[in-house]
Amino acid sequence: MKIGFIGLGNMGSGMAANLARVGHVVKAFDLSKDALTQAKAKGCVPCTSIRETVADADAVVTMLPNGKIVAQVYAEDVVGHAPRSATLIDCSTIDVETATKVARDAAKRGGYEMVDAPVSGGIAAANAATLTFMVGGTPSAFGHAEPILAAMGKAVIHAGKSGAGQAAKICNNMILGATMIATCEAFVMAQKLGLDLKTFYDISSKASGQSWSMTSYCPVPGVGPQSPADKGYQGGFATNLMLKDLLLAMEAAEQVEAVVPMGARAAELYQEFANLGQGNIDFSGIIRMLDASGQPE
Repeated sequence: MKIGFIGLGNMGSGMAANLARVGHVVKAFDLSKDALTQAKAKGCVPCTSIRETVADADAVVTMLPNGKIVAQVYAEDVVGHAPRSATLIDCSTIDVETATKVARDAAKRGGYEMVDAPVSGGIAAANAATLTFMVGGTPSAFGHAEPILAAMGKAVIHAGKSGAGQAAKICNNMILGATMIATCEAFVMAQKLGLDLKTFYDISSKASGQSWSMTSYCPVPGVGPQSPADKGYQGGFATNLMLKDLLLAMEAAEQVEAVVPMGARAAELYQEFANLGQGNIDFSGIIRMLDASGQPE
């Protein structure tokens, strides 16, 4: 299959490489020349423009920073330039309204089938092809997108109609943001109460306090499976990205009049952490702020 891939950042680079690894012809585009060079080394065909990337594609995959860019790319360079038979797959994390509008416009202007398919799993999962995809779109569009997404992930789940993938993603990450903060608070308090942190981990990871933040992404170095905490909170899922997702969740909550006090407080705390110059630090690094009364180590 010929796949056009647009957006070769921390996530997109690994995703495109995995598509090439399983035998797809992947034409790739990014504004970064270094990203294109790396993509070529991983089996992709670098292109000089989006229109060149999508010209003869059976499917188009995008992994872009925000909704404004997604809308612009599809409106100006994908719709009407990719074959009408191409399946359009946006893996970016954007607001539900924009995702729905882009898919609706693609169908109206060119008869395209499109899904929103944001991901969970982070950079390591993107590289290892173990992402989870939450997919919004018609059953037909999902059917065409599923085998492509399966080459990049361990789970591909149809969440519902167009926009449902984005809705699932922001709800999921609101849980993640809040539970990570609660996990960090508990470790800080446990230490102050004189508990050995490894012992506390062994207890809580097998008790009712267990969560993904505890057992798969522990914010304390040297405790639990390896995580960004063991690498000085480098790599992983940046605080700026967590904050972006939480702000999208707050926007959606306001639109549907959902009451989300925990999510709102998590957004405030991650905003505070980012304002301290920690936006590029892994989001679990917020434990350093909570442990030092607002000042990271």
